[in-house]
Amino acid sequence: MPDLIFHHYPASPFSEKIRLIFGRKNLRWQSVIIPVIMPKDDVVALTGGYRKTPILQIGADIYCDTALIADVVEELHPSPTIYPEDTGAEARILAQWADSTLFWTVIPYVMQPAGLQSMFGDVPPAHVQAFIADRKAFRGTAPRMAAAEAAGSLQIYLERLERMLSDSRAFLLGDAPTIADFSAYHSFWFIRRAGSLAAILEPNSHLGDWMTRIKQIGHGDSTELSSGEAIDSAREGSCAATANLPFHDAHGIALGEQVRIAPTDYGIDPVQGELVICAANELAVRRTDSRAGEVIVHFPRLGFQLSRTA
Repeated sequence: MPDLIFHHYPASPFSEKIRLIFGRKNLRWQSVIIPVIMPKDDVVALTGGYRKTPILQIGADIYCDTALIADVVEELHPSPTIYPEDTGAEARILAQWADSTLFWTVIPYVMQPAGLQSMFGDVPPAHVQAFIADRKAFRGTAPRMAAAEAAGSLQIYLERLERMLSDSRAFLLGDAPTIADFSAYHSFWFIRRAGSLAAILEPNSHLGDWMTRIKQIGHGDSTELSSGEAIDSAREGSCAATANLPFHDAHGIALGEQVRIAPTDYGIDPVQGELVICAANELAVRRTDSRAGEVIVHFPRLGFQLSRTA
C-alpha cells in the first residue's frame, strides 16, 4: 500500500476527523505538521494555492477536502467500512450537514472571548491577533452567525443528536461508526477545547457517552515527517492513473484544458492547471511546481467550482 502522508496541525477540527478515521481502520500514516496560519509555502508548493487544512498526499497525488480524503482512504482500506451498505447514503448526507451547517454554527460559538482565552491560554496577544486576522481573511465576505444565534441553534442540534443516540444505538446510525460519526464528532471535540463554553454539551449524556466511544478509537500509528521530506516525496513519486474515472461533463470543458478549481464557500484561493479528472464526484488538475515537480491536485465535486482559465 502507498504511504499516507497527512498534512495537518493538532488543533485542526477537520484533521481530527481524518485522524480518527485512520484509527478506525488501524492505519499507519506519516504526520506532517503545517502552520496554523499563512504563510504556508510548503503546502502551496503541493496544492498550487489551496490552503485549507488538512490535505492528504500519496506520492505526487494531493487530495483536498476531508470528504474526498475519507473516500480515498476508504477505497485503499475498505475494512472496516465507514460507508456501510445499508446506511451509506444517509451517512453521507448527515456528514455533509455536520461538515457545513453544524461546523459553521460551532465556529462563532467557540470564537467568543471565553473560548479564545481557553484555546490560546498564554499565547502572546500578537499571535492571537494574527490568528484572528488570518481567519477573517480566510472567511472573506461569507456571512457569520452571531454568538447568541449560534448558541441557540447549537442547543437544538445537540438535542436532536441526543435523541438519535437515546434508542440504545452506540453510534449515530447503528452499532458501528460511519462517516457521519466522524464528521459530527470533530465539531464537538472543538467545543471541548473551549473551556467553560463546553458546558453546553453537559446536559446530553448519550452524546457524551458517544463522544467517549469515538475518542477511544484513537488515531492509528503515525510517524513524523518534515514538510521538506513530503515535497521530496512528491517530486520523486508518481501520480495515480486518471483514465479509469468516467468523464462527467457539466461545464462544457474538455479534459486537457487549462482550468481553475476553487471552493465555493470560504478560503476560495483557486488552483490552476490542466484538467485531468472530471468525474461524477471528483475533479483534478495536473500542475508543475519548481520544488514539488509534477503533481495532480484532487478535489471533490461538491463544494467546488470549475471554470476555464481566462
